[in-house]
This record gives sequence, C-alpha cells and structure tokens, in this order.
Amino acid sequence: MSIKLAVPCLLLLAGPAAAAETLPEAIAAPGETVVLSTHAEGAQVYECKAGTDGKLAWAFREPIATLLAEGKTTGRHYAGPNWELADGSAVVGKAVGNAPGATAADIPWLKLEVASHRGSGVLTPVTTVQRINTHGGKLDGACDKAGEFKSAPYSADYIFLKKG
Repeated sequence: MSIKLAVPCLLLLAGPAAAAETLPEAIAAPGETVVLSTHAEGAQVYECKAGTDGKLAWAFREPIATLLAEGKTTGRHYAGPNWELADGSAVVGKAVGNAPGATAADIPWLKLEVASHRGSGVLTPVTTVQRINTHGGKLDGACDKAGEFKSAPYSADYIFLKKG
C-alpha cells in the first residue's frame, strides 16, 4: 500500500527582498514596498557597565557596519541607529518590533520606524527599516572592568521600505 501526502509547496525566492514576504508578524510591514535591500558586515559594540542589580555586565552600545551590494561598499550603519548611503541620503530609525534571531548567538531581527531623514537620494522616501537574516553580534554575561569595550562580529540584511 502506498500513501501519497499532499504537501503544500512554499516557494522562497533568493535574496533579502524576497524575504520581506515571509517575515515574523512582529517585524512585518504590510503594504510597504522595498526601496533598497543591502547586506551589512560589521560589529555590535558593547560596554561593560553595572546593571540595575549592581553587577557588571555587557551592555549594547552601538553598531558599526559597512553596507554592501554586489560586493561593493554602498554605505555605513552606525549609532543612532543611522544608515547612510554613498549618495548622501541617510535615515535614523527607532525600533518598534523585534523577533528572535535563528540561534541564541544571533542578534534579533528588527523593525524600525524612520524617525528622521538627512540629505536626498535613495533613502529619501524610506519610512521603515527591517533588519533580517542576522548572524552573530550577541554578547552576554558578566565582565570584569567597567568602561571596557568589546565587539561581537555580525552580519545582517537591511530592507528599506516606503509606504504605498
């Protein structure tokens, strides 16, 4: 006797732009369209600080990353959080949603609302930024000396979206 199972087929297109279709609800941006998809390679920088319990622990300070497309540097990502492209356009985001990374070592996926714009160019119409496909970047646990810094390498894809 043979049993045939009807298995729904889900087609996932390669690349970060296609991933926007299958994101966790907490970071989805329904009705928005992709302006730009870019890959980032960099580090999440942490500082040793006393927590609310008085114990020293690593606290996130800022990201430092290079934005890449087709192997070329197209911009940078840094504290704010800011994303700035070579064309002079830039946005600052504010986190409004998150979803866990694929492993415990991966920083979360994020949805950020654009709080402000600078310059004019590709990022001018952007209203939302999504950070997806994160790898690495997490640093947890105790540290020895307040004021010390440590960075954790990470990579991610950033999707820049606009309403309508």
